[in-house]
Amino acid sequence: MTPSIKAYPLPQFCQIAGIGRTKAYEEINAGRLKARKSGVRTIILAEDAEAWLNSLPELSPKAA
Repeated sequence: MTPSIKAYPLPQFCQIAGIGRTKAYEEINAGRLKARKSGVRTIILAEDAEAWLNSLPELSPKAA
């Protein structure tokens, strides 16, 4: 993610993260993704987006 961007509107965050709006709200409601409100808009700070992405489990390769 670009460090010069300070926050993402929810639709842009979903596009960047490769998830849908429903999944984003599931993560917010579960407390795993921090979100903020600006009027009616939901925004994700770039640092919170990065922290959420880094918290996702790594996929381990299957043994052949």
